[in-house]
Amino acid sequence: MILLFDVGNTNITIGLSNGDVVCETYRLNTEVNKAAVEYYMNLKALINFDDITDVAIASVVPRVTEKLVDISKNQLGITPLVVGPGVKTGVNVKTDHPREVGADLIADAAATMPGKATLVVDLGTAIKYIYVDHKTIKGVVITPGVDISIKALVGNTALLPDIDIDVPKKVLGTHTVACMQSGVTYGVAAQIEGLVKRIRREVGKDFELILTGGLSKTIAPLYEGEMTLDPDLTLKGLLDIFNRNKT
Repeated sequence: MILLFDVGNTNITIGLSNGDVVCETYRLNTEVNKAAVEYYMNLKALINFDDITDVAIASVVPRVTEKLVDISKNQLGITPLVVGPGVKTGVNVKTDHPREVGADLIADAAATMPGKATLVVDLGTAIKYIYVDHKTIKGVVITPGVDISIKALVGNTALLPDIDIDVPKKVLGTHTVACMQSGVTYGVAAQIEGLVKRIRREVGKDFELILTGGLSKTIAPLYEGEMTLDPDLTLKGLLDIFNRNKT
């Protein structure tokens, strides 16, 4: 089995693959101060390491990358594939500074269908809108994610409470918690609708829309339009990159 890691600033999404599909997924909190041995014990409780033959990592948190590489080499005896310079991805990047494009964005783009224009909306710590046309990243929009928005609200106001991310029954709330929940759920859905409209106008063509990331299952039902929900898209792209490099 191939062990896949998508390391974000809030969560580590873990996948197990037989080489063709992602069979199982798990999540851990991203904790930069956690030791490699602690991550190893967490992983050991979830995964049978005897089944692992390969490891692939797409990460935007270098300090966690180091610990996962350490676990892979020293505990599993496997040199992992880490998405970065020199790795074949099948993705072209047409931006001003291609090396600034994160491994998660590359993996998302790698999972899109060749020959299609696609907008991937990755709902993580930040919300990334990745426009991909024929496997080429042509532009990205980055906005604050739901968790960041909540922390900003709570941290900069005296009377607003910390809240759980839940979808209220109505857009117009009648108590503080529901009002805030509406803002960070319906508000994000409306943001997606508005940016999709503007991006379509800017590129002058239609495209497929895919929602992925940790909060995609929460936001997708609120989106008023055609889209595909694929929470495992980044892991699928990472698997595709691994298969391109496995020789």
